[in-house]
Amino acid sequence: MMENSRTVKKGDYLLIDFTCKFEDGTIFDTTLKEKALEAGIYDEEKGYRPFFFRTDSFQVIKGIDRGVLGMKEGEEKTLTIPPEEAYGEYKNYLVQEIPLEKLGLQSPPEPGTKIITPAGSEVKVLNSTETSATLDFNHELAGKTLILEIKLVSIIS
Repeated sequence: MMENSRTVKKGDYLLIDFTCKFEDGTIFDTTLKEKALEAGIYDEEKGYRPFFFRTDSFQVIKGIDRGVLGMKEGEEKTLTIPPEEAYGEYKNYLVQEIPLEKLGLQSPPEPGTKIITPAGSEVKVLNSTETSATLDFNHELAGKTLILEIKLVSIIS
Protein backbone atom coordinates (compact mmCIF):
# COMPACT_ATOMS: atom_id res chain seq x y z
CA MET A 1 0.00 0.00 0.00
CA MET A 2 2.99 2.34 0.46
CA GLU A 3 3.15 2.83 -3.31
CA ASN A 4 0.07 5.08 -3.32
CA SER A 5 1.46 7.56 -0.82
CA ARG A 6 3.77 9.05 -3.48
CA THR A 7 2.95 12.60 -4.42
CA VAL A 8 4.07 14.69 -7.36
CA LYS A 9 7.31 16.60 -6.91
CA LYS A 10 9.19 18.96 -9.23
CA GLY A 11 10.94 17.03 -11.99
CA ASP A 12 8.58 14.02 -11.89
CA TYR A 13 7.34 12.44 -15.12
CA LEU A 14 3.55 12.21 -15.17
CA LEU A 15 0.62 10.90 -17.14
CA ILE A 16 -2.53 12.97 -16.74
CA ASP A 17 -5.98 12.96 -18.23
CA PHE A 18 -7.51 16.40 -18.60
CA THR A 19 -10.49 18.29 -19.91
CA CYS A 20 -9.95 21.97 -20.56
CA LYS A 21 -12.85 24.44 -20.60
CA PHE A 22 -13.51 28.13 -20.80
CA GLU A 23 -15.30 29.83 -17.90
CA ASP A 24 -18.64 29.43 -19.69
CA GLY A 25 -18.17 25.64 -19.58
CA THR A 26 -17.28 25.20 -23.26
CA ILE A 27 -14.84 22.29 -23.61
CA PHE A 28 -12.05 22.99 -26.12
CA ASP A 29 -9.54 20.24 -25.42
CA THR A 30 -9.52 16.86 -23.69
CA THR A 31 -7.56 13.60 -23.56
CA LEU A 32 -10.79 11.65 -23.08
CA LYS A 33 -12.53 10.32 -26.18
CA GLU A 34 -16.00 10.21 -24.59
CA LYS A 35 -15.71 13.83 -23.37
CA ALA A 36 -14.64 14.91 -26.86
CA LEU A 37 -17.61 13.12 -28.45
CA GLU A 38 -19.96 14.62 -25.88
CA ALA A 39 -18.60 18.13 -26.50
CA GLY A 40 -18.72 17.76 -30.28
CA ILE A 41 -14.96 18.30 -30.67
CA TYR A 42 -13.95 14.70 -31.44
CA ASP A 43 -11.15 14.45 -34.01
CA GLU A 44 -10.27 11.02 -35.36
CA GLU A 45 -6.70 12.13 -36.12
CA LYS A 46 -6.08 12.70 -32.42
CA GLY A 47 -5.07 9.77 -30.26
CA TYR A 48 -7.08 10.08 -27.07
CA ARG A 49 -4.68 8.93 -24.38
CA PRO A 50 -3.20 10.38 -21.20
CA PHE A 51 -0.83 13.29 -21.69
CA PHE A 52 2.82 12.68 -20.75
CA PHE A 53 5.04 15.48 -19.46
CA ARG A 54 7.73 16.30 -16.95
CA THR A 55 6.92 18.84 -14.25
CA ASP A 56 8.95 22.00 -13.85
CA SER A 57 10.47 21.78 -17.35
CA PHE A 58 8.36 24.36 -19.23
CA GLN A 59 6.47 21.67 -21.16
CA VAL A 60 3.08 22.86 -19.92
CA ILE A 61 1.59 26.15 -18.77
CA LYS A 62 2.51 27.33 -15.26
CA GLY A 63 -0.95 26.70 -13.85
CA ILE A 64 -0.70 22.98 -14.65
CA ASP A 65 2.89 22.73 -13.42
CA ARG A 66 1.90 24.23 -10.06
CA GLY A 67 -1.48 22.53 -9.88
CA VAL A 68 -0.18 18.96 -10.05
CA LEU A 69 2.36 19.33 -7.25
CA GLY A 70 1.38 17.22 -4.27
CA MET A 71 -1.23 15.20 -6.17
CA LYS A 72 -1.43 11.43 -5.63
CA GLU A 73 -2.01 8.79 -8.30
CA GLY A 74 -5.71 8.50 -9.13
CA GLU A 75 -6.50 11.89 -7.60
CA GLU A 76 -8.80 14.28 -9.48
CA LYS A 77 -8.77 18.03 -9.21
CA THR A 78 -10.25 21.09 -10.91
CA LEU A 79 -7.81 23.94 -11.49
CA THR A 80 -8.86 27.50 -12.31
CA ILE A 81 -5.95 28.99 -14.21
CA PRO A 82 -5.79 32.77 -14.72
CA PRO A 83 -4.26 34.16 -17.95
CA GLU A 84 -0.92 34.97 -16.31
CA GLU A 85 -0.47 31.28 -15.43
CA ALA A 86 -1.81 30.16 -18.81
CA TYR A 87 -1.20 31.90 -22.14
CA GLY A 88 -0.67 35.42 -20.84
CA GLU A 89 -2.71 38.59 -20.93
CA TYR A 90 -4.16 39.81 -24.22
CA LYS A 91 -1.81 42.48 -25.57
CA ASN A 92 -3.23 45.16 -27.82
CA TYR A 93 0.17 45.92 -29.34
CA LEU A 94 0.15 42.42 -30.83
CA VAL A 95 -2.68 43.51 -33.14
CA GLN A 96 -0.96 44.96 -36.19
CA GLU A 97 -1.86 46.26 -39.59
CA ILE A 98 0.50 44.88 -42.22
CA PRO A 99 0.71 45.60 -45.98
CA LEU A 100 -0.48 42.64 -48.09
CA GLU A 101 2.73 42.66 -50.11
CA LYS A 102 4.76 42.11 -46.93
CA LEU A 103 2.55 39.11 -46.24
CA GLY A 104 3.05 37.81 -49.77
CA LEU A 105 -0.69 37.99 -50.45
CA GLN A 106 -2.27 38.89 -53.78
CA SER A 107 -5.75 39.41 -52.41
CA PRO A 108 -7.10 40.51 -49.01
CA PRO A 109 -7.59 37.59 -46.59
CA GLU A 110 -11.06 36.91 -45.19
CA PRO A 111 -11.65 38.41 -41.68
CA GLY A 112 -12.06 35.63 -39.09
CA THR A 113 -9.74 33.23 -40.93
CA LYS A 114 -6.18 32.33 -40.02
CA ILE A 115 -3.16 32.82 -42.25
CA ILE A 116 0.48 31.79 -41.96
CA THR A 117 2.87 34.75 -42.04
CA PRO A 118 6.14 34.62 -44.04
CA ALA A 119 7.85 34.11 -40.64
CA GLY A 120 5.76 30.98 -40.10
CA SER A 121 3.36 32.05 -37.36
CA GLU A 122 -0.32 31.28 -37.61
CA VAL A 123 -2.29 34.47 -36.99
CA LYS A 124 -5.93 35.50 -37.00
CA VAL A 125 -7.17 38.03 -39.54
CA LEU A 126 -9.32 40.67 -37.83
CA ASN A 127 -9.83 42.91 -40.82
CA SER A 128 -8.54 43.57 -44.31
CA THR A 129 -8.54 46.19 -47.03
CA GLU A 130 -7.27 46.17 -50.61
CA THR A 131 -3.78 46.99 -49.40
CA SER A 132 -3.37 45.67 -45.86
CA ALA A 133 -4.57 43.17 -43.25
CA THR A 134 -5.07 43.70 -39.52
CA LEU A 135 -3.65 40.64 -37.80
CA ASP A 136 -3.81 39.41 -34.22
CA PHE A 137 -0.49 37.91 -33.10
CA ASN A 138 -1.80 37.04 -29.61
CA HIS A 139 -2.03 33.34 -28.71
CA GLU A 140 -5.66 32.37 -29.28
CA LEU A 141 -5.98 31.56 -25.57
CA ALA A 142 -4.38 34.83 -24.42
CA GLY A 143 -6.43 36.71 -21.84
CA LYS A 144 -8.56 33.68 -21.04
CA THR A 145 -9.05 31.98 -17.68
CA LEU A 146 -8.98 28.22 -18.18
CA ILE A 147 -10.83 25.63 -16.11
CA LEU A 148 -8.95 22.35 -16.11
CA GLU A 149 -10.34 19.08 -14.80
CA ILE A 150 -7.34 16.91 -14.26
CA LYS A 151 -6.76 13.33 -13.15
CA LEU A 152 -3.32 12.08 -12.22
CA VAL A 153 -3.14 8.73 -13.98
CA SER A 154 0.38 7.90 -12.85
CA ILE A 155 3.75 9.11 -11.64
CA ILE A 156 6.37 7.40 -13.76
CA SER A 157 9.54 6.48 -11.95
